[in-house]
Amino acid sequence: MFLADDGTLAGVVVGDLYALGGAEGRHASVVQRRDVGERVDVVDGAGTRLRGVVAAVEPGEVRLRVADVVVEPAPEVVLTLVQALAKGDRDHQAVEAAVEVGVDAVVPWQADRSVVVWRGPRAEKSRARWDALVRAAVKQSRRAWLPPVAEHLTTPRLAARTADVVAAGGAVVVLHEEATTPLAEVVLPAPAPAGSAAPELLVVVGPEGGISAAELDALVAAGAVAARLGPHVLRTSSAGPVAAAILCDRLGRWR
Repeated sequence: MFLADDGTLAGVVVGDLYALGGAEGRHASVVQRRDVGERVDVVDGAGTRLRGVVAAVEPGEVRLRVADVVVEPAPEVVLTLVQALAKGDRDHQAVEAAVEVGVDAVVPWQADRSVVVWRGPRAEKSRARWDALVRAAVKQSRRAWLPPVAEHLTTPRLAARTADVVAAGGAVVVLHEEATTPLAEVVLPAPAPAGSAAPELLVVVGPEGGISAAELDALVAAGAVAARLGPHVLRTSSAGPVAAAILCDRLGRWR
């Protein structure tokens, strides 16, 4: 599958000859060496999926005969992973796997116990790395929607975001090993009526050192609910993807 720029599939209809160029076109023609007759999917990251058959190949470009155009609806509940920055690329692993599972947005969190710190040029470079991971995960999982990566938040800003989400009819779940409520029993937001903005469901994952008591208190005071995944304590690299899988199933996405 290939990921085109947002909006580039607008107006494409069955029977058209679509030219896949740029970095994706070069990758298809030069690296993967796609050949005439092969079936290929192209998505724009905004829900449009083009299914086509390779009609011609040139260095840096692949032309597809469009066989089908599918517009996949936006999620009824936006599932957002708030992932604490973590050392050893464990946050990268978490983001990549969670996007493959099905989260709709990603928020980096500068938690109190995060060893990694984003500031200045490093913050821009690190966020670009997360963007690249998300794009790769979307292509791997063949998703039509590209989850955005937000600016990183400090705990006070995350608490403010939590209050806004809850006030708008969404929910925020903080994963914590001392919580008594299982994630499988947390009340999820109901889909919004047609024409209204989809509510958001945030799942907050701490760093390797865990979420501090002060952070947990601040988020709960803002309207979040503390929940546990199960009887085992998972690493930050696996907690988010596991939680995303549970929530995607509860939201009916895997049925």
